[in-house]
Amino acid sequence: MTRKTNGASSGRSKGARAAGAPDVLVRIRVAWPNLAPSERRVAEVALADPTRSAAQTVTELARSTGTSQATVVRFAQRLGYSGYPELRLALASAAGAEQANRPETVPGTDISAKDDIATVIAKVGHLEATAVRETVGQLNPDALSAAVDAVVAAPRIDVYGVGASAVVALDLQMKLHRIGRFTQAWSDYHLALVSAALLKRRDVAIAISHSGTTRETVGALQEAAARKATTVAITNFPDSPLAEAADIVLTTAARETALRSGAVASRIAALTVVDCLFEAVAQRNLPATRRALQRTLDAVSERARHD
Repeated sequence: MTRKTNGASSGRSKGARAAGAPDVLVRIRVAWPNLAPSERRVAEVALADPTRSAAQTVTELARSTGTSQATVVRFAQRLGYSGYPELRLALASAAGAEQANRPETVPGTDISAKDDIATVIAKVGHLEATAVRETVGQLNPDALSAAVDAVVAAPRIDVYGVGASAVVALDLQMKLHRIGRFTQAWSDYHLALVSAALLKRRDVAIAISHSGTTRETVGALQEAAARKATTVAITNFPDSPLAEAADIVLTTAARETALRSGAVASRIAALTVVDCLFEAVAQRNLPATRRALQRTLDAVSERARHD
């Protein structure tokens, strides 16, 4: 796959990088790193209580966040809305959806010191289910299709990930390798750079980072891009350095909480994207996929019987 500047299947095209249809809370979390301090105060209130925020006028929201009406309007426009009335409607819609999807046993998402074990289970489950639902809801089909095209045509696939993202990278390696796609996952920075330096034009490099700012992951993807490989980023933030280094951006929609439960949700969200990518690649040639899966299953089963 070569770099293009137009069309949904192009590398850096807007079609391939835009989100599918994120709700306002997803938009706020995605925009967070680029918000001004005053805009973040509006964002904090909106995320904490979208129902109350939607009930306020622009003057009331500005007063409650210690900002100005101009800041609130600018915040709305930064999220892609025409102004505060459109943002207010979006907040009301998101609040209704959150209430409908939240079990009665889950009064909030942050885990507190007073929560019993049943509540902890309910909150973690709700957080992870929300990450999957919101990720699927905003994942761009055109971007996914472009990534699938590249992987199907690639003689070789590199996957980069550090920390929790390394687990996701290994999962993708295992899945693609089982259906005959030569894939290697790298979590060591130096080894990732060495591998990336040997990539060629039709090869694919996939980098995974929730923040999109992990230095090692960004560096490896940049090296792959310099070798003219097709580069794919899986990240929560489409304006991050990792996304800027990629031809194709697949976005997740995981939220952070006070106790860093987002570290769990971010991995679940990334795995959701990986599963979508794998299933779509496997679908391109189902007979060959089924044969490869059966051969690998038979090999493992036969060895297990002799051990």
